[in-house]
Amino acid sequence: METLKLPHSLHCGHGGKKALFPFPSSSLSPRSPFPIYPNRKFALFTGLFMRTITMVSPNIFLRGHCDLKEAQHAHFSKTSTSASMQTMTEELMEDTSKDDPVSGDSIRHRFLNFYASRGHKVLPSASLVPDDPTVLLTIAGMLQFKPIFLGKVPRQVPCATTAQRCIRTNDVENVGRTARHHTFFEMLGNFSFGDYFKKEAIRWAWELSTMEFGLPAERLWISIYEDDDEAFKIWHDEVGVPVERIKRMGEDDNFWTSGVTGPCGPCSEIYYDFHPERGILDTDLGDDTRFIEFYNLVFMQYNKTEDGTLEPLKQKNIDTGLGLERMARILQKVPNNYETDLIYPIIEKASKLANVSYVLADDHTKMNLKIIGDHVRAIVYLISDGVFPSNIGRGYVVRRLIRRAVRTGRLLGIKGDGRGNVEGAFLPIVAEKVIELSTHIDMDVKDRASRILEELKREELRFVQTLERGEKLLEEMLADAFLHAKENGTAPCLSGKDAFLLYDTYGFPVEITKEVAEERGASVDVNGFDVEMENQRRQSQAAHSAVKLAVGNGADITEDVPDTEFLGYDTLYARALVESLLVNGNPVIQVSEGSEVEVLLNRTPFYAESGGQIADHGFLYFSDGESREKAVVEIKDVQKSFGNIFVHKGTIREGVLEVGREVEATVDAKLRQRAKVHHTATHLLQAALKKVVGQETSQAGSLVAFDRLRFDFNFHRPLHENEIVEIEGIINRWIGDATLLQTKVMPLVDAKRAGAIAMFGEKYGEQVRVVEVPGVSMELCGGTHVSNTSEIRGFKIISEQGIASGIRRIEAVAGEPFIEYVNARDYHMKNLCSTLKVKAEEVTIRVENLLEELRMVRNEVSALRAKAAEYKASTVASKAFPVGSSKKIMLLVECMDDIDADSLKSAAEYLVDVLQDPAAVVLGSCPGEGKVSLVAAFTPGVVDLGVQAGKFIGPIAKLCGGGGGGRPNFAQAGGRKPENLSSALEKAQSELVSILTKKAS
Repeated sequence: METLKLPHSLHCGHGGKKALFPFPSSSLSPRSPFPIYPNRKFALFTGLFMRTITMVSPNIFLRGHCDLKEAQHAHFSKTSTSASMQTMTEELMEDTSKDDPVSGDSIRHRFLNFYASRGHKVLPSASLVPDDPTVLLTIAGMLQFKPIFLGKVPRQVPCATTAQRCIRTNDVENVGRTARHHTFFEMLGNFSFGDYFKKEAIRWAWELSTMEFGLPAERLWISIYEDDDEAFKIWHDEVGVPVERIKRMGEDDNFWTSGVTGPCGPCSEIYYDFHPERGILDTDLGDDTRFIEFYNLVFMQYNKTEDGTLEPLKQKNIDTGLGLERMARILQKVPNNYETDLIYPIIEKASKLANVSYVLADDHTKMNLKIIGDHVRAIVYLISDGVFPSNIGRGYVVRRLIRRAVRTGRLLGIKGDGRGNVEGAFLPIVAEKVIELSTHIDMDVKDRASRILEELKREELRFVQTLERGEKLLEEMLADAFLHAKENGTAPCLSGKDAFLLYDTYGFPVEITKEVAEERGASVDVNGFDVEMENQRRQSQAAHSAVKLAVGNGADITEDVPDTEFLGYDTLYARALVESLLVNGNPVIQVSEGSEVEVLLNRTPFYAESGGQIADHGFLYFSDGESREKAVVEIKDVQKSFGNIFVHKGTIREGVLEVGREVEATVDAKLRQRAKVHHTATHLLQAALKKVVGQETSQAGSLVAFDRLRFDFNFHRPLHENEIVEIEGIINRWIGDATLLQTKVMPLVDAKRAGAIAMFGEKYGEQVRVVEVPGVSMELCGGTHVSNTSEIRGFKIISEQGIASGIRRIEAVAGEPFIEYVNARDYHMKNLCSTLKVKAEEVTIRVENLLEELRMVRNEVSALRAKAAEYKASTVASKAFPVGSSKKIMLLVECMDDIDADSLKSAAEYLVDVLQDPAAVVLGSCPGEGKVSLVAAFTPGVVDLGVQAGKFIGPIAKLCGGGGGGRPNFAQAGGRKPENLSSALEKAQSELVSILTKKAS
């Protein structure tokens, strides 16, 4: 890694000669003016060793002196959080960061170890692609714990700590402009799931801030909810924060809600004061020039009902977040988050490409460099987590960030790759630095580097072409603005709508639009642009900027219903007890014939939809006391809900079903076999793709259905026909090899070490199921599979297409659907042979001959129609009349009855030749029911006057319910209202007479 040169000098807060801040030495002693635990002995955790800490409350006693490497695989034991003294052993993470204790990596490490030593399980960051339909991207550290907070899944540990990668784009316009706004950031958090609560959360937050990170107590301010007297007492009476530095704030600032209803509670924040010399009178914690909020503590203690009532939660939780970039800014003593060692190396790379010095640059240049540093950081981690540029959903977020970074690079003067290749891309060069810095954030990024860089290069080069088209459009818009200003005697001004069109459709920055316009002597309606931006911003709120939680009937049901035992890997039949019945989401005791119902069983052979595989179909039976058995429920869908509870959705076909009844659950064996065949075939397809087109391709989505399989994968071009044939051949050979599959359950770490492929964005537990086709593929998969590849029988790709930028989709059939597909194709081929009177191998030649004959006949017909149109045009040429006084322009506007669009074009071209320059011709026709064709042909003499056919014909076509356009000298249009053609042509003639008379006089 290159030597990092930060723009401001840093002073070490731990182990250096100078203190990080000029605070009294007593601040770090047990006799601090803010005593948290008066009876304990302190031993600062330096990030190197675990040391003895004795305290009265929250009662943790750590013993020993163990090297962190040896403690990595240790586990902690915790008896309670009562007031009695206790002993706890906890694993501490190995400090793999540099010696600098205030580096971003060290801060992250020290935070996690601080809470690990206090009984928290260190959990990995979740993917940026959340398993939550209410948000597009992971926007908060608590998101992965949402089901636990809702009580929908049981907690696996009593408390946890994470360093969560997050993405937020709702304030993207502030990136680079403020000291703290980012699209990508890391949120360090500690969480309690019904374990400790407000007192411990506050005390540990204070200890972390003042003792572990050494922040001067006199520089810290506290905000609390206005009615949270409990928090006030803890902060003031127990921690010792002076009253004047505790601010009570309203609901908007300090009461966290997950939505209209659901878990909520007061929160408390810790602020750092950069300018304590300003005093304590009339302080505003929202003053960014003085304060920065760096730690937020949410006390999740209520459930908000529909009528607004706050009901105490049965399980009170803690959700906190400490911004890593913000803490790094404080400890590294830099003026903004961007100049920390987490982001500045990326900015430095962009500076070199732009050939500018960040330290010497003006504020505007610095802002642009910050935008690139922030956006490329976000883009790299998004692509690594499987989010590729597209025009919808998460993909659109990536595309917009890439476009903003590219156009910002142009503002900085970066040409090409910044290394002399003007046709190259510069974002991959900057991204290399992001990847280099990713080791302690996400180790998978380096493994995916080639794919990330290739996708960035492809998207940037594609956008540069779009940007160039935007530049050409801007020139046309400015020409129109000058023409309009001349006609109306006003100053030329580009409309806000035009500026926004350039920005939104072509990614053209309004700054460049203004600069170009000013060079030409025009202005831009910035207010109009802002209005358009605001309209879009309101519409884009659907991308969600808050995590929504809700507590409903389902949460109550899960208290009484255990997880469903899945038996479907080994059997398609099982006796089970009905644990619960739901109708329209509400619990009922019994359900009668004809009703739609959701059935919760204690055990089931039915596979619930997951991993791309659709759910099993089948029946639930029960004995009615007679000798025969009666069908009760026809199951058409099974979904997992509240963690691992299987919800069987179906219809009561006969009888009455009651809670507590024993049923016989039977899966449709034929449909299950189809799903098994397609799922195993999907694994073979991924293996074959990697073999044919390269190991870098990976799965981007899948569907395993009864009638087909669908496989989405990352690849930058369509597959060639010979590649498809090769893939099919490889898979069918594997099928013919009759290989026995192997399935194992093993630790996730061991599975990855063995080479098992994991799906981007999927969440895996500590134990995973591995499905292996020996010598072919090994994947983490919970789906159902054949026992031998020979069961697949055959495989055929039926389509291959692009569905988004860099994403391809294959649809294929295997097993019984493969046989059905081949039989259907054979049936149609036989009919075709019979119709054409040829053998199967002669069909292609025969069809090609027929198409050639058809083409020749069509050409002959077209030629005849053109001649007929020219003849008809010659009969109306005499209707042309001159317009203008100084320059006579021949004008002809005429209806040509029912001739088709091509013939209408021929007629117009004939007439402008006959009438000679200058001339203007507009023709219309009704070639069929509900159809209108229009054409405008202007000679160079007319175009030189500023009258363009492409712009003129569009408004005329709108009168006929259509539209169109084209070149300045020739344009075509269409419509759907033939009844309006006559009035539209009259309008065209009157406007052309007016315009040409004025311009030719």
